[in-house]
Amino acid sequence: MALRACGLIIFRRCLIPKVDNSTIEFLLLQASDGIHHWTPPKGHVEPGEDDLETALRETQEEAGIEAGQLTIIEGFKRELNYVARNKPKTVIYWLAEVKDCNVEIRLSHEHQAYRWLGLDEACQLAQFKEMKAALQEGHQFLCSTEA
Repeated sequence: MALRACGLIIFRRCLIPKVDNSTIEFLLLQASDGIHHWTPPKGHVEPGEDDLETALRETQEEAGIEAGQLTIIEGFKRELNYVARNKPKTVIYWLAEVKDCNVEIRLSHEHQAYRWLGLDEACQLAQFKEMKAALQEGHQFLCSTEA
């Protein structure tokens, strides 16, 4: 059975909302261990939690952003399936916008750095093709809707 994790692709729009889509920036966190990979906040589902609860809890634990500081974007949900540490893994991501583009990020011990990045830079740091595709699909979704 695949390990199951959930997370949020967090973004901000700091200039003129809904006018200049180039202002969309994604939050990526750099892991403290392993290959120091960059991903959005995510983590394993705990007993009794639903997937979205997990995503919100992990975002608070890993980035210090609370549920009330976010707007979950309706209509976007992506499932990534890949192998991590020789085990199959499934990660579910939702899109979430921070209500304040200057929100304070407070990293846990699991991460050593964070960056707000435009789509191209985020895809370069993301490394894994499944994560790149999710970022590109999220950006496309935001650009094609009045989210």
